[in-house]
Amino acid sequence: MSDKIKPLHLQRKAILYIRQSSAFQVQHNQESRRLQYAMKERLEQLGWRDVEIIDDDLGCSGTGTVQRHGFERMVAEVCLGQVGAVAAREVSRFARNSREWQQQDGVRAAFERDLEAARYEAKRAQKQYDAVDPENRLVADELERRWNAALAQVRALEQRIQEQRCASTSANAATVDEFRDLAADLDALWNNADTAVRLKKRIVRTLIHEVIANVDTAAGEVVLVIHWRGGVHTELRLPRRRRGQSNAHTSKEIVAAVRRLALICDDLAIAGVLNRNGLRTGRGNRWTRMRVTSLRNTNGIPVHRPEQQETEGWMTLTAAAKLLGISTRTLRLAIEASEIAGEHPLSDGPWILQRQALQTEAAQRVVQRARSHAGAPTEPDSDQPTLDFSNK
Repeated sequence: MSDKIKPLHLQRKAILYIRQSSAFQVQHNQESRRLQYAMKERLEQLGWRDVEIIDDDLGCSGTGTVQRHGFERMVAEVCLGQVGAVAAREVSRFARNSREWQQQDGVRAAFERDLEAARYEAKRAQKQYDAVDPENRLVADELERRWNAALAQVRALEQRIQEQRCASTSANAATVDEFRDLAADLDALWNNADTAVRLKKRIVRTLIHEVIANVDTAAGEVVLVIHWRGGVHTELRLPRRRRGQSNAHTSKEIVAAVRRLALICDDLAIAGVLNRNGLRTGRGNRWTRMRVTSLRNTNGIPVHRPEQQETEGWMTLTAAAKLLGISTRTLRLAIEASEIAGEHPLSDGPWILQRQALQTEAAQRVVQRARSHAGAPTEPDSDQPTLDFSNK
């Protein structure tokens, strides 16, 4: 047992940080990874019973351009006073240079070896000041300035460490009411558009113990069982993604709407209808003529041809109403009452009718009813008062 390990350290958990800086090393340098995992036994021999292994950053480079979530989580827990020791096979597992350490808020306050480096620099500056010739005022003034700066650095680090210790020891157990308030705040935080994705990931890692996924082949669904930290389990069923399908694919509802709209509209008109209905492509873009053309070609939807529309008898609501000799409102009401067959793929878009649907007996009854109502004279009601605008 090392004399540097105190009971205070053993009361907290130990973190074993494992990292290899490239996917090639992960695949081919398995001996290095095995030796890193083996360090858990050494931590247990030193007295730690709670050892957490952080290997989220396997295959992540140590350059500043790559985000390492495992390293950030480790630093956050260290700064909160929850960690008694951090182990790694090499210091380079943490960072390629010391500047990356300094960029992490509170790291120096967490590791007392920094607190020690600052004291060494202060003592060294003092020795240099004591050794200088007092007559050489320029050199003495410069050394005194360096000494004062080093002492100020020591005081700043000591203050930060003390504040951290006070913060970790003054925390009280949360009450039931506080947990209830936290749940309400969590909902507002999660649905806030300004909440960073990194924070949401930390929340998920805190609340969820594990997620078990199974495939229901018969139903074509993925069954997820979420085990929460408190012991509650939640089951979710999600549609199983087909081969070649991704989040960038346009929804099948939009594809079906375009297939019907192509019977009466060209690609430019279809793009306008989709945009009016607030629909977007799989990548979240607005629709253009070229994007509609690409969607049709991908899904085997024929291009709109006016002559083919005429031959097959496809009509818009306006054209159908003109053919029957009634108003578009009357025809629309008849379609909504299921008296005449018609399609309406999108709520803010054109109706699609077939010429044959206008030649049925039900359609003729609608026409006769409309004409009879239009020809009936309007008779005045004897009980209705009249307004007399004549000059008297």
